[in-house]
Amino acid sequence: MTRVFISDAKPEERSALRLLLLDLKMKVVGEAADWVTTLANAPSTRLDMLLVEWDLLPTNSSVQALAELRLVCPAAIIVVLISHLDARQQAAISVGADAFISKGELPDRVAERLRAVAASVRS
Repeated sequence: MTRVFISDAKPEERSALRLLLLDLKMKVVGEAADWVTTLANAPSTRLDMLLVEWDLLPTNSSVQALAELRLVCPAAIIVVLISHLDARQQAAISVGADAFISKGELPDRVAERLRAVAASVRS
């Protein structure tokens, strides 16, 4: 079972993601509403995948923030959630994310993307 940590500032979005992940037979092992809590709590959960909202990353150092996350969770697949489709998609990949998912996509599409990412979880 894929173990997922959710990092998003909005409780309603974390709740929606939690329900979607449960439907996908994935286990939510933790949640955070801010970047500091994410870095402090995610490593101890033995997560396989981390879903992190792009806007939660420190705006002046998103590259450094994801690099730091890679250090504390080296085996985790990092999926960046973005609110708007634009150049940030490429930026998310280039700064160290494994994938990105637009929050504007339909739930079925989000589920499809999460399944695909979960299939690549390192054993």
